[in-house]
Amino acid sequence: MRSAVLGASATWTLPGFIDRTFAELAEGARDKSVQFTSGKDDTILVVLQLAGGNDGLNTLVPFENDEYHKARPTIGKKAKDLIKIGDGLGLNASMPFLGSMFKEGQLGVVQGVGYPNPNRSHFVSTSIWETADTNNRSNTGWLGRYFDNACEGIDPTVGISFNKSTPESFGAMRNPGVSLSSPELYRWIHGGGQKAKAEEFFADLNQPEHGVDGPVDGGSIDMPAGGKVGAVVGESNLDFLERVALDAQVSSKKILEVASKHRTTLTYDGTPIARNLNLVSRMIAGGMATRVYYVSHGGFDTHTGQVNSHDRLLGQLDSALKSFFADLKQQGNDKRVVLMTFSEFGRRVSQNASAGTDHGKASCMFVAGGGVKGGLYGKYPSLTELSQGDLIHTVDFRNVYADLLGGWLKAPGVESILGGKYEGIGLV
Repeated sequence: MRSAVLGASATWTLPGFIDRTFAELAEGARDKSVQFTSGKDDTILVVLQLAGGNDGLNTLVPFENDEYHKARPTIGKKAKDLIKIGDGLGLNASMPFLGSMFKEGQLGVVQGVGYPNPNRSHFVSTSIWETADTNNRSNTGWLGRYFDNACEGIDPTVGISFNKSTPESFGAMRNPGVSLSSPELYRWIHGGGQKAKAEEFFADLNQPEHGVDGPVDGGSIDMPAGGKVGAVVGESNLDFLERVALDAQVSSKKILEVASKHRTTLTYDGTPIARNLNLVSRMIAGGMATRVYYVSHGGFDTHTGQVNSHDRLLGQLDSALKSFFADLKQQGNDKRVVLMTFSEFGRRVSQNASAGTDHGKASCMFVAGGGVKGGLYGKYPSLTELSQGDLIHTVDFRNVYADLLGGWLKAPGVESILGGKYEGIGLV
């Protein structure tokens, strides 16, 4: 973390802050000269992280390439075990739903995605993807800069993450969205021993009688059964504390009320990724103002015994997406939602001695939904012209971000958000 953490035992009051700000947060900006869009009636982006470094070579397989089979004699995929999508490429057979989306023109598969001077560290590379800064010096994230640039005055829930901590991509100067810990959220929605305690905590949080000791220079507050609301740079200590109290209530009570109302006839698996996408679909159905949802699917650091674990993870992803997109279609929201996957890096071309793969560089991305122009994008990297045993990227991930920001979310100032001029590749 880049900032300090304040204990959640602090208490405060909300007099002036509610008078000044609540109406704007709940109902949108009052300045009618600038119309900010909301997820209630406009496009929505879901960002899905494949944490650990997804092996793009066994996700999007160049099965006609002899070099692939030489490099992976035991973990390589055979043509008969793939969903062929053209150009000598096949999707891992664990993803039949994504295969059907591709055939229906609703899945964009971006080949060879990466960035210049890649880093094989999980932490550093994830930070680069989250901030869209290859120098890894930014203290704001690409989505946080979007929130600041295009969503000021909208409900604090403009961005919702289901990570236990706020993703670095949400880092913002003014509006960092909210982050909820999904296990607690899920238990609260469905009852259980935590419910009364959580409700009492959030009620007490907004009816305090004592002040806060000590300065607050930024950072975040961890809140049981709720989430973590990042600090906004440049606001006063009192404003920060007051805003956190309001955000805590909005990001818990309101979200839970909305999510608990929607009932689907579809069945979601019991995996964490399926549960979180189920919650996202509930919030979309409930008319949340949220423009960006962020979920993670972990376990992709496949150093040993890769085949079974990687296939299983891709199968869980595919099943969760099948339920999620069917749910959106049933709601009538399928044309408003686009989902993007990303992973901090790919894996080495050659398998290791443990029937796994080690940290690599370039990989592939999926962009899915009714608003996507399906097909293959970019060029598959060479399997012979390598960089220290790794694939050399052919598409900069910021070109994909540019598509989603400018083409899908209709954000102004995409160049300033991404810190440079990046042309979209025509995905949406």
